[in-house]
Parts: sequence; C-alpha cells; structure tokens
Amino acid sequence: MVRWVRNQRAQNRLRIDDTAALCGVSGDLLSRLENGKSVTTEKLLAVLQSLGLRMLIVPAGDVPWIEAALSEHRATLDAQTQPDPSKP
Repeated sequence: MVRWVRNQRAQNRLRIDDTAALCGVSGDLLSRLENGKSVTTEKLLAVLQSLGLRMLIVPAGDVPWIEAALSEHRATLDAQTQPDPSKP
C-alpha cells in the first residue's frame, strides 16, 4: 500500500505537502503513511480516494489467482507500451 501511495504521488509530480493538502490530511500524516507507520483507516481511505486508488479486501484463498491475473494484465500492458524494435 505504501508503495502505491508514494508511486501515485510521484507520477503526478506532487510534493508531499501538496498531496497532503489535496487529500485533506497533514503532511506529517502522509509522510507517516508513506513510511509504513500507523494511520487511521478513515485517513488512509481519504488519501487513497484522493489519489484515485482503491483498497480491495478479498478472502485469503482468492489472493493467488488475483495476483496471477494482475501479473498477466501488467505483462500485457507492458507489452503494449514497449516500442516495437522492428520499427525505426
């Protein structure tokens, strides 16, 4: 989760204070979240929603096939965004 929040902020080229203001939380809270420290669920969800992220809770038994499907989807997206080496 920490990685996703930080990556989303970096992709949008936002400073931590700007992101915190956008999310309606303090810069200290966002920093704690990005560093894996404890924050309330309410604040976590506010940050995720503001950054266009969602948290999905699934039964543990479903995790392997969900991870496999996501991995396959990412590979497909990566293949689509890679330049074709046969084209100059």
